[in-house]
Amino acid sequence: MREAQEREFTTHDGSALFYRHWPPLQATGEARALILLHRGHEHSGRLQHVVDELGLDTFAMFAWDARGHGRSPGPRGDSPGFAALVRDLEAFVAHIGDTYGIGPQDIALIGQSVGAVIAATWVHDYAPRLRCLVLTAPAFKVRLYVPLARPGLALMRRLFGNFFITSYVKARFLTHDPERIASYDEDPLITRSISARVLLELADAADRVVADAQAIRVPLQLFIPGKDWVVHRQPQERFFEHLGSPLRECHLLPGFLHDTLGERERKLPLNAIRAFIERMFSAPPAADSLLQADRSGYTRDEEMCLGQPLPLLSPRRLSFACTRLAMRTLGRLGEGIAIGLRSGFDSGSSLDHVYRNQARGRLLLGRLIDRGYLDSPGWRGVRIRRTHLLAAIASAGERLRAAGQPVCIFDPAAGHGRYLVEAAQQLPARPQSMLLRDFDASNVARAQTLVDAAGLADIARCETGDAFAEAELAALSPRPNLVTVSGLYELFSDNELVASSLRGLAQAIDRGGYLIYTGQPWHPQLELIARTLTSHRGHKPWIMRRRTQAEIDELVRVAGFRKLTQWIDEQGMFSVSLARRD
Repeated sequence: MREAQEREFTTHDGSALFYRHWPPLQATGEARALILLHRGHEHSGRLQHVVDELGLDTFAMFAWDARGHGRSPGPRGDSPGFAALVRDLEAFVAHIGDTYGIGPQDIALIGQSVGAVIAATWVHDYAPRLRCLVLTAPAFKVRLYVPLARPGLALMRRLFGNFFITSYVKARFLTHDPERIASYDEDPLITRSISARVLLELADAADRVVADAQAIRVPLQLFIPGKDWVVHRQPQERFFEHLGSPLRECHLLPGFLHDTLGERERKLPLNAIRAFIERMFSAPPAADSLLQADRSGYTRDEEMCLGQPLPLLSPRRLSFACTRLAMRTLGRLGEGIAIGLRSGFDSGSSLDHVYRNQARGRLLLGRLIDRGYLDSPGWRGVRIRRTHLLAAIASAGERLRAAGQPVCIFDPAAGHGRYLVEAAQQLPARPQSMLLRDFDASNVARAQTLVDAAGLADIARCETGDAFAEAELAALSPRPNLVTVSGLYELFSDNELVASSLRGLAQAIDRGGYLIYTGQPWHPQLELIARTLTSHRGHKPWIMRRRTQAEIDELVRVAGFRKLTQWIDEQGMFSVSLARRD
């Protein structure tokens, strides 16, 4: 047995989570690691046999107890949400990099069941440059065996708040191995319950990842048990069919139960995993560029589809026509819809109304309409993005302060600049300078009004400018060391346009400066937006091409920035990333 060292790491919300570290048995001079994610209800101690039987003696191995499990804190079977578990993985990988000097490009990851969904969601949402990923029996759809169980649980949670469900799963439904069955039944650290919150959010995340599996590009190996009584097989097959990974393989294991790596014949998947990981580490990571994804790729196809008219007798066409009619009649009573119809739903004025989040309109009906508009999933996500932007600016400001540098802020497309003014007011020390630009003179005037009202006129300047003019950006004065680009690149599908902007910013920022950029890797209402809302650009339909997180990260990396950390909402719609100019 390889002996585990017991450790703790501090995750994103300050919680201290327990983990095990198995140092490599053989030193090769190359730092490489394998992370193991345990199944739902279990803990990292039950992965000791995988560490021993897998071999891979030159790899450091790591496994942590998910919060609410094993020796990690929190109510048993619960967490603040499924997104918190995914962000815990992001924090754990960062901890391995900081503590052991092993980056994602030298890490292989094995996720089992719920751990596999956490891993797949992390790779989808955060786009780490991982060497390879192995998923066994991913719990993309848990067998609940009760008709309408999922909507019923959602209704009960809405009515009564979070509650806990005791698992029906017995050890004999997990494996044919008598020793594993006995150890499961006798293990005092097994968590028998799971919260409705985690179960429902797990299902939502799984639906999204399966539907958008083309965004996942890391080399991937999938194992599907042939006799799984815990999770459904079809979503696993659909995930593999949609998968965007150039290097991928799928193994069906006839007769295997859910605990794939704890089954009696587990040497079959373990041998295949060992061979896969060794093959992935035998050569440098395969080159896989998304810089041309705006010209050919699934998000480009999606964009083209949204620009095509629906068939004349299509029920969806009729539904969208009714929505447009309602917005242009009664909808005008609400201030948000009225602003969108007048200046574009993607305009600075529209975004400022969403940020203020105050329902306004003519008569009570108008205010009710505006409340419903402001509470749509997309606009809720935008407000969460603002919270993350404030956190990113605070983080960059603290890093600059620690380096003894004053904060010089620049935004090439600030709109009304509301979040920048709020961020500047929340910094421990006032920025030395702020430059807010926008292409729309009316936005610049409103930004200046906000700046004056906040008492920042002595350090802030507002002016018109082109956020995509490379030479103009490169000649900025004073030179900024903290640039924020929020909600801009998502509006333009052309990667060369975005690359030009990033090249200009890279020339404007000295080494050691920071870039904060946003992305929109997923949106559940793309078609509704494209067929009912208009853009500020000539009041044409607001058709967006989603840019996956891997794609926007590559554009930023090619320009000369190194991504440090990322925030994203629970629905995976809007990301905020912090990068450093190296």
